Amino acid sequence: MTSRIAVLGAGRIGQVHARAVAASNVAQLTAVADAMPAAAEALSSTYGCRIGEVDELIQADDIDAVIICTPTDTHANLIEDAARAGKAIFCEKPIDLDAARVRACLDVVAQTGARLMVGFNRRFDPHFAALKSAIDAGEIGEVEQVVITSRDPAAPPLEYIRRSGGLFRDMMIHDFDIARWMLGEEPVALSAFGSVLTDPDIAGEDVDTATATLLTASGKQCVITNSRRATYGYDQRVEVHGSTGMLRISNPRNTLVERAGASGYAREPLQDFFMTRYVDAYDAELTQFVAWVAGEDVDVPSGDDGLRALLLADAAAASVTTGTTQNLEFS
Repeated sequence: MTSRIAVLGAGRIGQVHARAVAASNVAQLTAVADAMPAAAEALSSTYGCRIGEVDELIQADDIDAVIICTPTDTHANLIEDAARAGKAIFCEKPIDLDAARVRACLDVVAQTGARLMVGFNRRFDPHFAALKSAIDAGEIGEVEQVVITSRDPAAPPLEYIRRSGGLFRDMMIHDFDIARWMLGEEPVALSAFGSVLTDPDIAGEDVDTATATLLTASGKQCVITNSRRATYGYDQRVEVHGSTGMLRISNPRNTLVERAGASGYAREPLQDFFMTRYVDAYDAELTQFVAWVAGEDVDVPSGDDGLRALLLADAAAASVTTGTTQNLEFS
C-alpha cells in the first residue's frame, strides 16, 4: 500500500524530506504547504504534487501522513491537529521549547492513538547505526564511557539563535538523544559549562561553547562537547568505551584519498555542514518513517524521546545558570 504524504513547510529541511519521499517506492509525495508561495510552488513543480493550506492538508482524506517542517513554535499545535485527524506524523525536533507544552501535546497523541516520530536523524546515519549495532551485539562488553563531539563550522545568524531556544535545546539536543541511545540507561545527573568564545555578539543571548557531563545510576558516564566554531569543517565524532574494548566514529570525508609529498601527508577536508554530512541519514530516516506508516514493526524515535532530550537540554541550561549539578527526573 502506498502511503500518501504531505510535507508541511518547504524550507531547507522540508526540501530534504520531500526529495526522500518522492524517491520512495512505497510512498507518494501528494501535497505540500508553505506560508511562502514560491517555496511551495518550487516543490510542487519539482515533484508534481499539489499545493494546499496546512489546515486543509491535515484534514484531507487523501493524506495518510504529514511531515512537519514548519517553525518550532507551530509544531505542537500541528501535531495535535494531525493526531485528531488520524494522520501519522513525522515532526522535526523539537516538539516545543517548553517541556510542559510537550507533555500536553503527547497527552493528545496518546489519547488519539496517533503515531508520532520525532526527527532525530543521527540515529539513522549508517555510521551511528553500525556503532549502536556493535554495542547491542556486545562487541565491547558493558558500556562505561561515551564521548560525543559536535562542532559547527560557524554560528548561525544571531536572529536565529534568539528564537532557537539556545545551543542546548537546538544543537546539543541531538547529542543528548545519541547519549541516551548509546548509554542504554537514563542519566540521573547532569552538569554543564557554557562560554562565549567564538562571537562576542552572542553574549547575553546564548553560549557558543559548551560541555555537558551525564551520569547514570549504574555509574556510566557521557561527556558531550559542542562549539559553534570549527575552522576545519563540520566535526562529528563519537567514542564509546566498554569493559572489553572501544568503538569510534571518525569524521567521514568526500573521498578516502590520502596524498603524500615532501611537506607531509594530506587528506580531504571535512564536510562543510549537516546537510552534506547527514544526507544518508535523512534518506534512511524517511525510509524508516514510510515503513512505519505502512505498518512495519520498526524502531523510531518517539515523542517521549523528544521530551527526554529536551529535559536534558533544560537541565544543562539550568546547570550553567546556577553552577550546580542537576538531578534528573523524567516523570
